[in-house]
Amino acid sequence: MKTVEVHVVTPDGPVLQEQFEMVIARAKSGELGILPGHIPTVAPLEIGAVRLKKGKTTELVAVSGGFLEVRPDKVTILAQAAERSTDIDVSRARSAKERAERRLQERQDDIDYRRAELALRRAMNRINAVDNK
Repeated sequence: MKTVEVHVVTPDGPVLQEQFEMVIARAKSGELGILPGHIPTVAPLEIGAVRLKKGKTTELVAVSGGFLEVRPDKVTILAQAAERSTDIDVSRARSAKERAERRLQERQDDIDYRRAELALRRAMNRINAVDNK
């Protein structure tokens, strides 16, 4: 089966560099399925799990936004933050989720609700990446 080289990179450095048969990512315009030979594309990513398929296995990488660049033989994901599902600290993600939920429930003027909502989405994404692997 043909494969495409996938690179996931964050400001902290590379997270993943492997060959996969298919990449599925959630872009701002909708979900993208990428196979080897895909036309060149650049798309902004939503907070979500990128699914990487090889044979009968699927690996999940939780990404917190960023960009996806597709070339016929290579997919590069430039993410603000990214973690393989096997590397996620679930207890830390659950604590972050609870903190964000508390902030959203408080009705104080000094709370940045948009920031708390994004923190909640990132925490839920990390938890879901582990639960759905």
